[in-house]
Amino acid sequence: MTSGGAISGQAGKAPLDDVMLAMDVVDTLRHEQNLVARELGASAREAQLIERLRKIYHDQGIEVPDRILAEGVKALEESRFTYTPPPDTFSTRLARLYVSRGRWGRPVLIALALLAVVLGGYFLVYRPYQAGVEEAARIELAEGLPARMDTLYQNIFNETKVQTALEIAEPWVERGKAAAARGDREGALAAIEELEGIHATLLAEYSIRIVNEPGRDTGIWRFPENNTEATNYYLVVEALDADGNTVTLPITSEETGETQEVSTWAIRVPQVTYESVRADRQDDGIIQRNVLGIKQYGFLDTDYTMPVLDGAITQW
Repeated sequence: MTSGGAISGQAGKAPLDDVMLAMDVVDTLRHEQNLVARELGASAREAQLIERLRKIYHDQGIEVPDRILAEGVKALEESRFTYTPPPDTFSTRLARLYVSRGRWGRPVLIALALLAVVLGGYFLVYRPYQAGVEEAARIELAEGLPARMDTLYQNIFNETKVQTALEIAEPWVERGKAAAARGDREGALAAIEELEGIHATLLAEYSIRIVNEPGRDTGIWRFPENNTEATNYYLVVEALDADGNTVTLPITSEETGETQEVSTWAIRVPQVTYESVRADRQDDGIIQRNVLGIKQYGFLDTDYTMPVLDGAITQW
């Protein structure tokens, strides 16, 4: 009973072999383009076309029932077993894109991952770092540098023994704070450097002594380039602290205009001073009055024991 029920349940449906034969007939008709053009394009009867198809299959050793041939001809006319592509719409494009994801999916995922890393680094690392740098610079200009200027000025005030130091320092504090207020960091640092120089000068304590050693020059003379008829006289000196150690000082050469940190240099003096020191050395080979000047703690200037002129050189 179950078997009979199964057979009756298939009633009305074409057997699979018949469907496959009909599809083959349609495929044969499609490949025989000349045959289709002559027979389907003319007014000949369907029987003539079936006869031609029968002969084609017979020549191949295949016997196809007429009903299958007729079904194939009808299917060709009705465009059955023919794939008609869907219209080119946005939805079909998305579908094709999805189907081809195996080809483009991996590169796109890699590109998206790289983009995520770049954007993450920019927004999570670089931007916060940059914001921190800018905030630190703002705080430095608004608070840090002005505070350093105030501290240096107070140190100068505490160390100085002359009003001149304060008169020199005050304008630099004003200029430095004005530079910081307008965002000029270099200008503010330049003011701080000047204040540090004033403070260091106040703290310095040394004597300037004329060099008096065998094999070393004590005095020299030069013809200035802009006046060859004049003669400039110099005494070679060095700075020594209370323990006899050399002290390095910033000296500007009047010949080159360059400032160098040196411990030995030559100070320009009047001819009378030059001749006096030369006579002192020639007397017994020793300069008795070898201290040319003394720089005391708390003062900016050096007190000279002999007449000197403005100007110095660092090379000769």
